[in-house]
Amino acid sequence: MNLVEARVGEEYIVKEIEAQDEELKSFLFSLGCYDGEPITVISRMKGGCVVSIKDARYNIDTDLAQAISV
Repeated sequence: MNLVEARVGEEYIVKEIEAQDEELKSFLFSLGCYDGEPITVISRMKGGCVVSIKDARYNIDTDLAQAISV
């Protein structure tokens, strides 16, 4: 399952970043989003969602959310 399918308010563990783009993987890693880290979808909005990673909140778009397997 990816973050697009995740329930709001429920904590998940990142299983894999499914992206061919190394720059995208590096960006997510800089946010603290990598395999084994907890992640929570705080809310959804048109075109993306707000997630909580390591006590910080980030707004990510749908394409990015689809690349994060939980």
